[in-house]
This record gives sequence, structure tokens and C-alpha cells, in this order.
Amino acid sequence: MDVEDRESPFDVASESCGQLGVHLSTDEDSEGDGPGQETSSDDEPALPPDLAWLEDLYEEDDDDGDGDGNPSVVADNGEKRSYAATARMFKLRRNLDQLDCFHRQKEHDVLKAREELKLCHQNIESLVEQRDDVENEIERQKAAENSVAVFRLRSQHKHLCQRLQSEEELEGHINTDLKQQELELNEVAVELGRFSSLRQEVQEEERVFQLMKAQKAATRIQQERKASQNLQLKMQHLRDKQAAMLMKAVNERQKNIEAGQANRRMAAKHLKETIKRMHQQEAEKEQQNRELLEKRIQAVKSLKSNIAATQESLRVQQRKAKANTQKKEQQQRQLRESLQAQGINSIKHMYQQKQLEEIKRKQEEFAERQKSKRVEIAAKILEEEQLVNRRKRHQAVLPKPSTTDSFPSLGRVREKLLHYLDPSPPSATEERATIQLREVSDSSSSSSASSDAEDLEETMHQEGGHQSLTESLAEPEFSGLWDQNSKKLQDEKAMSVQTEVKQEQPAMASGKLNVIVKKVHGKELKGPPFLSKPEIIIFKDFEVGKMYKKKIVLTNISYVTNHCKLLGVSTHLKDFISINFEPPGSLSAGMSCEMQAVFQPMINEDLEGEVQFASAVAPFSVPVRCTTKKCDLEVDSQFVDFGLHVVGQTISRTVTLTNKGALATLFSLDTSSCLSPESSHVQVPTQEISSENTTSENQRSSASIGTGELQPQQESQELSEALQQEQSVSEASATGPEAVLEACVSTDVDAHMDHSDGGDISLGNVREGQIGPFESIKLEVVFTPTIPGEAKLDFHIKFSDITSKPIPIQVRAVAVSVPVWVVQPSIDLKICMFDRLYQDSIMVQSRAKTALKLTFEVCPEMRKHMEILPKTGFIQAQSSFNAQLKFLPRCSLSKDAKKFFDSDTGVLEVPMTVQVAGQVKPVHFTVQAVVTSSDLQFDRTEADFGCCSIYQKVISSIRLTNLSLLPQDFGFLRLPEFIEVQPNDGFGTLLPQETLEIDLIFCAHKAKEYSFQISCKSGINRDFHLSCRAVVVSPPLELSHSLVQFGATAVGDHSTTIISLINRETNQNQSKQPIDPEDAMTLVAPRLFSFLPPKDSDISIAPSAGALLPGERCLVQVTFRPRLLDQEIKEEALRLFHRAKLLREKELERNTYTEKETKKEVPVKTNRGKKAPAIPNNSKVLDGPKTEQLTEPSNAANIQPGSEQYEDARASLLYSFTQRYREYTVPCFVSDRIPPEDGQEQPAWSPFNTLDLQLQCPAVQPALVVISNNGHNIIDFHQVAVGEKVIKRLTVQNISKESLDLRSSVLDVHGAFSLLNALRCIKPGDKHTLVLAFSPCLEEKYCETLEVRSQKMTLRMTLCGEGVVPAVTCSHPGGVLDFGYVLERESTAQVFKLQNSSVVAVGFRVQLASLSPTRPQGGADRVAFLLGSNTDSQVQPTVGTQNYSGLSVFSVVPVEGSIAPGQSQDITVTFQPDHPSVNYSDRLTIELMNKSKVCMMDLKGAASSHNMYLYGGDLLTVPVESLLPPLIASQPQLAAESEVTEKPTIPVLVTLRAKYNAGTITPAVRELQVGCIRSTQPSKKSGEFLWDNVASLQQQGFSVEPGKGTMEAGHKRTITIKWTPYSGYKPYEVVQTCVPVTLKGDETNVYRVTLIALVSTTAD
Repeated sequence: MDVEDRESPFDVASESCGQLGVHLSTDEDSEGDGPGQETSSDDEPALPPDLAWLEDLYEEDDDDGDGDGNPSVVADNGEKRSYAATARMFKLRRNLDQLDCFHRQKEHDVLKAREELKLCHQNIESLVEQRDDVENEIERQKAAENSVAVFRLRSQHKHLCQRLQSEEELEGHINTDLKQQELELNEVAVELGRFSSLRQEVQEEERVFQLMKAQKAATRIQQERKASQNLQLKMQHLRDKQAAMLMKAVNERQKNIEAGQANRRMAAKHLKETIKRMHQQEAEKEQQNRELLEKRIQAVKSLKSNIAATQESLRVQQRKAKANTQKKEQQQRQLRESLQAQGINSIKHMYQQKQLEEIKRKQEEFAERQKSKRVEIAAKILEEEQLVNRRKRHQAVLPKPSTTDSFPSLGRVREKLLHYLDPSPPSATEERATIQLREVSDSSSSSSASSDAEDLEETMHQEGGHQSLTESLAEPEFSGLWDQNSKKLQDEKAMSVQTEVKQEQPAMASGKLNVIVKKVHGKELKGPPFLSKPEIIIFKDFEVGKMYKKKIVLTNISYVTNHCKLLGVSTHLKDFISINFEPPGSLSAGMSCEMQAVFQPMINEDLEGEVQFASAVAPFSVPVRCTTKKCDLEVDSQFVDFGLHVVGQTISRTVTLTNKGALATLFSLDTSSCLSPESSHVQVPTQEISSENTTSENQRSSASIGTGELQPQQESQELSEALQQEQSVSEASATGPEAVLEACVSTDVDAHMDHSDGGDISLGNVREGQIGPFESIKLEVVFTPTIPGEAKLDFHIKFSDITSKPIPIQVRAVAVSVPVWVVQPSIDLKICMFDRLYQDSIMVQSRAKTALKLTFEVCPEMRKHMEILPKTGFIQAQSSFNAQLKFLPRCSLSKDAKKFFDSDTGVLEVPMTVQVAGQVKPVHFTVQAVVTSSDLQFDRTEADFGCCSIYQKVISSIRLTNLSLLPQDFGFLRLPEFIEVQPNDGFGTLLPQETLEIDLIFCAHKAKEYSFQISCKSGINRDFHLSCRAVVVSPPLELSHSLVQFGATAVGDHSTTIISLINRETNQNQSKQPIDPEDAMTLVAPRLFSFLPPKDSDISIAPSAGALLPGERCLVQVTFRPRLLDQEIKEEALRLFHRAKLLREKELERNTYTEKETKKEVPVKTNRGKKAPAIPNNSKVLDGPKTEQLTEPSNAANIQPGSEQYEDARASLLYSFTQRYREYTVPCFVSDRIPPEDGQEQPAWSPFNTLDLQLQCPAVQPALVVISNNGHNIIDFHQVAVGEKVIKRLTVQNISKESLDLRSSVLDVHGAFSLLNALRCIKPGDKHTLVLAFSPCLEEKYCETLEVRSQKMTLRMTLCGEGVVPAVTCSHPGGVLDFGYVLERESTAQVFKLQNSSVVAVGFRVQLASLSPTRPQGGADRVAFLLGSNTDSQVQPTVGTQNYSGLSVFSVVPVEGSIAPGQSQDITVTFQPDHPSVNYSDRLTIELMNKSKVCMMDLKGAASSHNMYLYGGDLLTVPVESLLPPLIASQPQLAAESEVTEKPTIPVLVTLRAKYNAGTITPAVRELQVGCIRSTQPSKKSGEFLWDNVASLQQQGFSVEPGKGTMEAGHKRTITIKWTPYSGYKPYEVVQTCVPVTLKGDETNVYRVTLIALVSTTAD
């Protein structure tokens, strides 16, 4: 096709297919692309995204480089296919597919339009018919002159015409669309026809492309095979190499094993020696422990005796104190009575007495505190004297600075201070205390710091005997690698120091390998022949497990050509350092070579050694030094001097702590002046806690010593220490001597800290932390002078690193003060109330030697509220001055002093100034107070009790709030007689900001309006009033008893009482309603009443509502049923769960402790001498019981009623229930009148008529509880089939302390429930089981109540159940179930199904008549059948022939069972005869447990000894076999002869009766059945049958169809015998003939069939 022919179809297709974007490429495009593709591949057109995989495919083919794999294959015309041609093929295929899709879419649109047009035609036709019908109907109605129908039909006709017009318009529109669609379809079809040649071309190109892909796949398979072969060769080579390496590793491992065994033998030898010595040490320690234990026992005995004496003395003191208290109470009571008799307010007088006693007690305590402080100051002065003496003694050794000249002034200062503290001479007790303190201080300061350290070491050695065996085992028996390394390092360091000192000695004298003196070419060579760079191989700050490499350059510095050889490294470095060195050969002078040292540390220790070389001149070595990470700590200054500063300033200095090492460490600041070896490092927190506890005990002991009670306190401390030692015997050994030593050290340190002088110098916030490698931390020291004088502080910086020593730092500062100061710079007035006066004293102290003038200044804002008297005064030299501060806060404080007073918090802070004449700096002090209100506030201004009756009480709750920050007493005074205030009769105390709910109880006995006011008086005599109002009415109804007191009722039981509700109105009376006069004038009508018991209460009322006529009485029954609340049960369940969880955790801890103890035991050797394997740490105990996982409920709401937790909690509450008392108030609402009879208007319930019924309900523990059925009293038998009996048991227990005689109520004798056992007397704690039965007889629901009565309670149980009629169907319809013929001693089975469509499980039973116990035995039924009058040959007995073996011919599986609701059960019936017979039969009956029969079927079967059988015809024998079994081989000889001669034939009789009627004879027809039995025996599977002498039969009018045939196993055929009277047949003539029938199967049998034919007029 030329180019012009292809262009026009393309244009048309492009225009027609524009909607789908279809575009077809032409040959013109391909020709245009052809030259460009030949010249350069870059000019090829780009592929669309969906064909990008094609480009990847070509790139893969190009990479293969094989000519066979190139996608450019040879086409049929011999030309190569290009990449552009393939892309064009895919584009054409895609465009053609799009065109086909477009054609199918157009066809679908055309078909759719035609269907719409067809539907439109149908609508038009139906509308036309309807219009014609309507027109005809209009004509008929016009004729009938029915104008209404005419108008209706005309409107309908108009509507039909409109619809018809719209349908016609739609038809025209659809026609237009259909034509357009058909036109477009034709155009697309034309386009498809034009591109048919192009489609063929594309198909040919696709075929070529598939061929190309197949060739490429074959090529790739070949390449993959080649690559696989190469890979196999490589793998084989690798396996060989691995095998060689494995053999080498095995040899090395064997050598290591031998070396390890030798090491183990050596270690075992040393271990035996160690164990022997350990046993000796253990025996010695045991002896020491026994002696120590005896000492402790003696100490404990003495302690017990002392404790007993102390307890006795305490009892005597308690009795005396109790007697004194009673005596005081009696005196107070007598005093109160006497005061009341005199008319004096006893409460106020007693309160004043208590205040006076309290003030006196505080004065005594203040005097005691002053006394103790004087003693403490005296002790400090003595300590300072001892310190001065100590410095004097050491003056010769350490020269004192010039400040020692001021020490004599300390004595004068001490005398002045003692004179100021106590100007009176000291008493004898104080003198003794001072002497004791001096002796103690002398003994403590008599020795120097070195002697203290020696004493501490002696104490440690003495306590060292108490160490346990584990501590002695911590020391190694023989020196290990670590000891050798440490000693070697020390020796090497000492040698290096000596070498540095003696550098000038001759090199040969040192014996070093590196120091060589030799002459080469007349020149003297000193030192090694090779120079190492670096000179020392240093591996600094290494970490275990990492690898370090270092490059070393060796340079020949000798004067000749030299060479070097590596000899090795030091012995102790062989395991850690390896040298990579290749001998360079001869090196000229100045030449160098390289080597590499690889260091892989395995232990965290410093290592030193050398790498040894040999050379032509002399051997030499390169030193190697490996150092671990260490701490290098220093501070920039160890002495901090603050200089001179004024009191009140705050100055800080910074100390920089720098770590120049590569190891991080923990640091802490210790302010102890002397450090022991144990306290020189950072300790664990538990040790810090113990030291703090010891410090607090020592502080308390020092305070007791200061008060003169040194000796008794020491004795009590010795007793307590002895007791603690006794208690610590059973604990771990680590808490023994180490804890005592640590306590002693911390005691000494803390005692020294108490007497330090650095109180004004403190450390900053950073007191402990971690300092990293090469890091610096700034430590702040703050000086805040408060007392003039010199201040000093010595502290140490301790580190957790053992090798780092503590760094001591000394801090010094001097503070000076002004001559006048206020003793109490901050005066705290505590909490003050508005409009109340408060006073305090201001003491000013002067140390000046002249009198000074003082002026007290109060800021202007506070002059209305605060005043100081006197405002001006003179203070004498070295004396004090007292001024009086008066503070009267007023309500305008928040406005006057906004600057100083915070109105939100009530805090007042006022700065005050004291101006001193001649002193530039004034003295400042501060007055602080918290100002609060004294108001009591009610939550409302009026209490409205509403309307109430004269029979009820109304409670109104109000809230009283204390707005003050101080507690306030309150009381309601002068209350009316009809109002009551609770609690505590209206008296009490309100804490700060506390709100108390107060109940106002209003109870009036007169009907009127009440309006009154109650007053609440506070403790400061302020009154707060509350207005109240109420309306009291008289209700029309009256209760006979407004208070009902129930007896003690057990939980689960109930108590009932009956009260009367009376309407006392008469027809002449009228309602007394003061509110509405119209209602008051209404006539008296019947009243409605309604009781409203509390929700979720134990009260029920019947009737709860009703109507009463005037003068009528109604009986109301009130029942109290105590029960356990649901919330109480859930809370008890939570409590039980937490208790079980706690027990479980304790058990787990106990098991864990047992496992740890088991693991610590020494493994016991077995009989063979092997040790038992130790239990690993992560092993789990599999023998123990698995711990149940407890699911913790989040809250009580998650516990569902009926769950196990809920029932356990309920039972727990019942068993632990003691008693419960509750009171209920039940309102009875009474209506104003009865609504009208129409019921549209609701009755009006007036609150004035409401009655209240008070109920007092005590509940006690039940005597009987149900412990089965989850504790429920409802026994639900659920659904039970009618006729069946279900038994359930219910167990009750006597939980009371008395025996109970049980009796029960009488159940309905004609009902479905029954109690099967008798009740008896049960003792406390015993149980009794009630057996209950449910046997429904009808399909209905049953419910009955059973009461179990005792002398204490009645336990009611509800019995319920439902009778259901079972609905069971059988898949077999009943009747005969025929098994057919079976070979003897073989079996066959049939299955039918029972379907239970009822909602309950149904039991069934399958019975066979042959196995029925009611069936006569011994063949009596057969005899009755044979001797009976039944002569019908077709009748067969129910139970036919049975097996000779005694086994049942028919068997059923299962015999009985139960079918679940909606389920089915398969019943299998098996037929298994043991001898041939055709009379096998039985009857199968399926009945339910209620004796109803589901199905009854007769089972029949026959058995044959051969696989071929013939049956049919007339019966020749009776259907019941003989009672005697057949004779088996009675005459064996005759039987053998007969078998040899001939088998007997089997007779069959067939009678044919032709019917004669109206001159015509109907032929007689009979049928016989021939079958072949399917058998499992390996015999012949098929058979044949043959009728002989068929021709003779045809002469007599008989015809047999078929005459012969073949039978497959398991099939049967019907043989039809027909007799037609032949010509010449005489009436009433009997035609008889005999025909043999041969059956060939596993054996050949001959049946002798006798045919008898006759004509009868009565034949059927």
C-alpha cells in the first residue's frame, strides 16, 4: 500500500477517535525515522511511559555482548529488525486495541439507544390505550349524566395527553441519538476495515518478536549454566581452603587444650593448699565467734534485766500519772460545780487557769533552754582552750604566726561571756558537768592527729576479728599477675628515678642493652646503632577490648652499613603486643625502615617492656609503655582568703577543679577537718545514710552530756549497742565490723564538725558530681557574715577514684559589725486579726563604751496601725534598751499600706529603722505578720424550711465557713424550743478556712407560720445572725404508728409489720390550708396517698399507693429485707484482691530467697566423683507450681456481679458480718382531691399533707448461708424436656455459734418440684445438702418458693424451671428398612439421622424387638405363630430368623445418647447373618426418655452362600424356621457321595392367573429378580444366568424376557414371565411346565422353576 492510501485512513481515525486519544502511527513516520536510526541512536523517538520497559530490555541485551542475544533478529525478508520498528509495533498494537475498544463502546451505545426506543414505544402504546379507554368512559358517563365522573375523567384524559406528548417528544430525541450513534458506529467500522492490512502486519511483527524473545531466553540459559559451573568450581576451591584452615585450627586448639590442662593441674595444687588454710582460718574464726556470742548473750541478759526494771518503774509512773490525772479531773469537776454554785462562768474560769498553766510551762521551758545553751557555750569555750593548748604544744614543731598574741584575750572574753550568761555562781551540778566536759575534752585533745590515726588503726585491727569467712576469701592465696605487675611497675619507677639522678655515670655500669660504647672507623659510637622515632612506643589511655596501632621508623645512625633483625618483645607483653616487621636487609648510614606495633589489651593494667632487635654492630631495644586511663586532678588554689567584710554582705569565690587525665571520676566536698582512710573517697549512699544516723545519735548524746546526764546515757548506749550486736548476728557479715568502724569514724568527724568555726562560710550548690576527662568544674564558696569575728572553713575534695588523693582547701575570712544592733532583727507577730491589739518587745543591744541616742522610725503608711513606744531613747554603754511595739490592724490596711501588705495572702512585712546618733549606717529590722479576718460566714442569708406537717421534722443544712487563718470557737445560743442544731448541739471549733455543714432541725407542734432568727456567737464575742422561716400545717391523713422498730433481722431474711393509714376527715370537716383560701373552702373529697421508699434501700411497702374515703382505714405492710449493697461487695472484692496480691508477692520473695540459698550451696560430689552441675542464674524452677496471673481491676466498677471475685467478696462479707443499724424516713404524699372521672386532669399533690414514717432497721449476721450455686438463693433448672427429671443439690452451712433445727415448707404435691431428702439438726460450722428435683409434665413455666426455717431465721429459696416438649425427627420415614441380599458371615450397614429441633438436649434410646426383655424366650413366639389361626402365607413374624451363634443379626450404634439443641445424631444399623436365609427380620423402635416414640421400622434382610441369587414366586415354606438347628454332617459318607454325584436343585413355583372378562382374556404377568451380591472376598465379581428350554415354553404360551444375561456385582435384574393362552386352550385347564434356570457365579446353581398357568375370572 502506498503512502497516500495510508494517510487518509489515519486522518479519519484520528478525528473519530479523538475522544479516547487513539493515534495510529503510519509508515511515513517509520520511514522518516529510518535514516536517523541508522546514523545515530540518539535520534530515536522517546518511548511513552508504559513502554519504558522495552528500552530496559534492549539495554540488557546490549550488555550481553553476544550476537545471538541481540534483539535485532533476522526477519523473514532477511533484513535486521531495528529498535524503532519494535517500538512502532507496540504502539500500533496499543492503538489498534484502543480502536477496538472504541468500536465496542459504540456498539453498546447503539444497543442501549435501541432498547430505550423500544421502551418508549411501549409506553406510548400503553398511554394510547389508556386514553382511548378514558374517552370511552367519558362517553358512557355523559350518557349517564354523571357530571362529577365526567370532570374527573376529563382531568385524567388531559393528564394522559400530556404524558403522551412528552413520550412522543422523548421518542423523537431518542431517534435522533440513535441515528447519530449508528453513524458513528459505521464510521468506526469503516476505519477498522481500512486498517485490516495494518493489523495483519502487526500480527506478523508480534510473531517475529516472540521468536526473538525465545532465542534470547535460550541464550541467557546457556550463560547462566556457564556461570553456574564457574561458581561451583570456586565453591569447591573455597571448601578445600576452609578444610585446610579447619585442620590447622584443630591442631592449634589441641595445643591450647594441653597447655590449659597443665595450668589447671598447677592451679588445683595451689587450690588445695588454699582450701586447707581456709579451713584452719574458719575454725579459728568460729572459736572467736563463739566467744563473742557468749559475751553478747551476757550483755543481752543484763539488758533484759535492766529493761524489765525500767518497765516496772514505767508502770509505777504510769499508774501514778493516771491517779494524778483522775485526781485533777475530780478537782476540776468539784471546782466547776462550786463555781457554778457561786454563779461564776466555770468554762471561762477553767480556760483562764489553763492559759496561766501554759504560760508558766513555757517560762520553765525557756529557762531550761537558756540553761542548756549556757552549758553548750561553756563547752565550746573549753574546746577553744584545748585548741589553744594544743597549738602551744606544737609551737616548737610548727612555728605559730603572730596571731598567737591575741590568745590570752580569749580567757578574758570567756570570763566576760560566762559572767553575762550567768552572773550568779555556778551550782554544784554545773560544776560537775563542767569538770566532766573538761576531762572529756582533755582526753580527746591530748594527742596529735597522728596519734588519732594510730588509735583508729588499732580500733580497726580489733574489729577485724569479727570479719566473716567471705571477707577472708577475698584475699588471694598466691600472688597473681596483678601483684607482679604492680610490684614490677614500682620497681621500674624506682629504677627510672635512680637513672635520672645518676645520668652522669658510665653507661656500661648500668647493664642496659641500649647503652653501647663502640668505635667504628676510629669514631666512638655511643648509644644504640638504630634510632627509633618515636623513641618510646607509648600507648596512652587505652581501653580493654580495643586495638591500637602505631608506626615506628628505625634509622641507622651508625657509621657503617648495618642491618636489623627482630628478636621479639618482652615475655609479659607477648599476649598483648604484636610487631609487623619485614627485615629490610642492609641499610646504609642514615637509611631507615618501618615497622608497626599492634596493641590489643586484655587487662586494665599499666604495662612496660621493650621490643628487642639484633644488628651487625650491637643489639638494641625500643622501650614500650602502655598506660591505662587515669585521673590527674588539681585545683588552681588551695587557700581562699576573703579578707575583711562587714556583717550582712554576701561574697563568693570560685575554686576551679581540673581533671587533666582521661578517666572520669565522681567528686564530693567534705567539710570534715580530718579524714580517715575509709572516708577519703566518695562513699555509697547507704553508708552516707548510716553516717548521718550516727551523727544525729552523737549529737543527742552530746546534748545529754551537757545537761549533766553523761553516765546514765552512756550506760543506755552500751545496752542498746549490745542489743544491736545481738540482732546483727543473724545478718550478713558485711554489716558487722565495717558498719561499726564506719559509725566510729563518722562519729569523730561529726563531733569535730559541731565545734568548727565556719558557720558563716558555706559551699555553693555544686557539692558533688562527676568530672569528665580533660574537664574543669568551678566550685563556689560563699561567705555571708552574720557574727563579727574570724571565720574559717577547711574542707576536702574527695574522689571515687582510689588512686586520687583528697585535695585539702582552706578558707579564711574576717567579719566586723556596727556597735548597735537589734537582738531580734525580724519580729514575727504570727497571725493577727483585724481590730485586735497585739504587742511585742524590741530589744536593742550596744557594745559601744558610751551612751547613744536611739530614734525609732515608723513609715508613714503604717502610723495608723503600728506604734513604737518610746519613740526616742538613750541606750547606755554596753547594755540593752527595750521598746514596746503596738500593732492594731484596721480594715483600711490594704488601702493604706499597699506596698507592704498583700491582700490576697494577708502577709504584712514592714521594714523598720532605728537611727543611732553618731552612726552613719542605721539599724534595720523587720516586723512580719499575717493579718486575717475574724468573720464567720453562712452560705446563705435565710434558711427556708418550707411547708411541713406537725408530725414530721424538717432538716435544712447550712454551711458555716471560718474566713480566718486562726481556729475559732462558735456556739448557737438562745435557740427557740422548736429548733435544734446538730452536731454537738451547735457548739464546736472551726479550723482555719474550714467549712462545716450544720443541720437545723425544725419540729413544731402547732400549725401556723414561723419567722425567727438564730444567733451564732464566735469565741471573740462576735454575733452572726441567720433568718429562718417555715409554714406548719395539719395533714388530712394520719399514721397509726409514725415510728416502726424492726427486730434484729438476718441478712437474706425479712421482717414484716402492718400499720394503719387513717383518713380522719368527715363530711362536715374541711381542709386546713392556710395558703389558698379557695382550696380551704373546697369540699372534703377522697384522698390519694403514695409512699416513696428510698432508692436502693432494704424497705418495701405494700400497697405503696391508694385512695382513702373520709373515715376509712387502710392497712399498710412494711417489709424490711436486709441485704449487702453492691458497692460494699465490690470494695470488699478490691480489698481481697490487694491482699491476695500482697501474699503472692511475699511468696515470690520467699521462693526467690530459697532459690538464692540453693544456688549458694556447695555442689555435692556424686558417686562417680563428678560435681553436680550448678543451677544457672537464668534458670527457672519448673517443678514449682505455676503462679496464677492476677488481673487487677482498675476500680470497683469493673467488677461484674456474678463473677468469681464478686461472689468471694459477698461470702467474705457474710462470714464477717456483725451487725448494722440504719434509719429510714419514708414520705407519704397525700393529694388535695381526686381528679375528675375523665382522667384528663392529674391529681394535685400538696407538700403540706406529707406524712413521714420513721423506720429503725437493725441487721445481723445470717445463721444459714448458701455455699453452693455461687451463693444464690435462686435455683434455676432452666429448660427441661417434658417427662424427664433433673436433680440439683443445694448446700447450706450453719455459720452461727448455736445448733439449728432445720424445717422446710411444704411444696405443691401436684407441682413439678420436690424435695427428695429430709432435713436435720446441724451443728455450728456443719453443712447440709438439699436434694431438689424438677420433673415437668406440661409445656409451661414453673416457679415455687421453698422456705428452710430455723429458730433464728428463715432462708427462702426460689425454684424455677420451664417444661419444653422435645421435637425430634428421623430422616427415615418409618416402615420397612430392607438390607437386601448379603453373603453369609459378611455385613452391610445403613445410616439414618435424628434431628433435634427443640431448645433443650433430648435423650433417646434405640430398642430392637429381638433384644427386648419383654419378648418371650426359648422360641415361644415362634410356637405361638405356628400354632396360631393365621393361615396367610404372606404374614411374617416381627422377629424372624436369628443367627446360630447367638449374636444378634441386626445391631445398632449408638444404643442410647443425648442430642444437643439444634444438633443431629447418626444411627448406624448393621446386618450381619451367619447362615443363608430369606426370613431375617426384626423391629427397631426409637423412643425418647419420656417414653414417646419417634420412629418405628421393620428390618428385613436375606443371606446367601453364593454371590448369585434368584428370588420371587410363591412361598413354598413357612416364614419361620424350625426351632431345631439343622443337622450338620449327620451322615458324612452320604453327604460326600451326594456332593460328588450332583448338587440338588432349588425349587421355585410361579403361578400365573390370566383374567377373563367380557369375552376377553388379559395375559398373566409375573416377575422374578436375579441379582449378584457385592462381596469383599477375592472371588468372582460378576455372574450369569440362563433359562433352558425357552422354545418349549413358547409353545405353551409362556414368554421370558430376558432369557439370559450377565450381572455385575452389586446389581440386579428383573425377569418378566408372561403367559398368553394359546389357541386350543381349554377353559379351566391348568398348564404346568418345569424350566431349569442356571446361575453362574462363584459357584453354579440350578433353580427348578415350575410354571403353573390358568384362567380365572377373579384374578387381580
